[in-house]
Amino acid sequence: MSKTNGQRETQTMLEEGRTGFGLALTAARGGLRMLQTVSVLARTGGGWLLGERPPLPRLLRETCESLGTTYIKLGQFVASSPSLFPDEYVEEFQKCLDRTPGLPFHYIRRTVEAELGKPLESLYAWVDPKPLASASIAQVHAARLHNGDEVVIKVQRPNVENVLLTDFNFIYFGARMLERLAPGLSHSAVSGVIEELQASMLEECNFELEAEHLTKFNEFLHATGNTQAVAPRPYPELSSRRVLTMERFFGVPLTDIEVLRKYTPDPAQALIGALNTWFSSLMLCDFFHADVHAGNLMLLEDGRVGFIDFGIVGKVRKTTWEAMAKLFDGIGRGDNRVIAEAMAVVGMTREAVDVDALTIDIEKLQDRLMNVDPATLVQGDRNDREVNRLLMDLIRIGEEHGIRFPREFALLLKQFLYFDRYVQALAPEMDLFSDSRVDMWGGLDEINLLH
Repeated sequence: MSKTNGQRETQTMLEEGRTGFGLALTAARGGLRMLQTVSVLARTGGGWLLGERPPLPRLLRETCESLGTTYIKLGQFVASSPSLFPDEYVEEFQKCLDRTPGLPFHYIRRTVEAELGKPLESLYAWVDPKPLASASIAQVHAARLHNGDEVVIKVQRPNVENVLLTDFNFIYFGARMLERLAPGLSHSAVSGVIEELQASMLEECNFELEAEHLTKFNEFLHATGNTQAVAPRPYPELSSRRVLTMERFFGVPLTDIEVLRKYTPDPAQALIGALNTWFSSLMLCDFFHADVHAGNLMLLEDGRVGFIDFGIVGKVRKTTWEAMAKLFDGIGRGDNRVIAEAMAVVGMTREAVDVDALTIDIEKLQDRLMNVDPATLVQGDRNDREVNRLLMDLIRIGEEHGIRFPREFALLLKQFLYFDRYVQALAPEMDLFSDSRVDMWGGLDEINLLH
């Protein structure tokens, strides 16, 4: 699949940041960021030496919040990856907030005018100085255009990309050193995970790329005749890499059940529309929305489901999605050969996987695999320690055979967790895997994965 202009720009920045690591560290902004990082770590270490010793998960979470954007995002990765981290860390990092104090409006004005090259009043008829939302990467304001259109303006925080490059280069080279000092870690490809996270977060900072995603998602909906869902329409003439102007949606989050019932007598039907749209995008769109948490799915006043915030998207090959389904089915049926074959397809490896040897190793988990309902693999808020340990053991066995699961694998699992929470809130009687109203294969009748 070819890369878009936005993705090529992000990849270029990533490569330049990696090759210019020494220069970045000596640059004024990079140097200041390093001083800030050292200061926070020194303060945390000093408190520990002086006897201020909260539980380690809480200490790490509070330290990440003090370090800011990059480390908050890393904390959220821990919180959304119960198969990779111990339960106590996953639970603690779920408190890791991505909310920050609001930027003063004069910064918003200055940034928009600098990016778009005109006075704010000539660009918009009205801009609310009070933000609708303020997160670690951007701040959002309601506005109105001169033609009467209601919009929102997403404005990037100062120096975000430089902070990400500096932080992740520091983390990346630290991971590389750790892999050299402890060769046994090389199978887990720590630096590879860091690279993928950095690329993802830099893409999130590129609002031109997000505008492309909005446009393409709406084109996908139109091409498939989907009238149940919609994404905000971007305004390219009022957008740049650091400013994004897009259509404003009016509605309620899908999890706001009391208000939701005022919009529709059947909240479950809205959820089914969202599920079918998302599953369809896996096969028929260039990407899938990879952050469908409660704030990013809305029931609009006209009854459609609004998908917002396309800063994080994933791309999945048809073969990967099919393999994931086979993986769940294999676990449910206790078919170790199917599990091994699916892991070999889902995982990333430079060498051919010995499926026979992998099957033998998986057989060591036979008793535990036979007692797992595949639905629990993607059901959030269950805190099932045995399922988490089982997933960790499967991943470890895969790594021993040269398999590294790609970013899309974690992103897909994360969205299943989100959707399961929607199911629990709106349609607790519904089985995500067997409900006939949910088309998990996106309308592609020719796909028959399990037979």
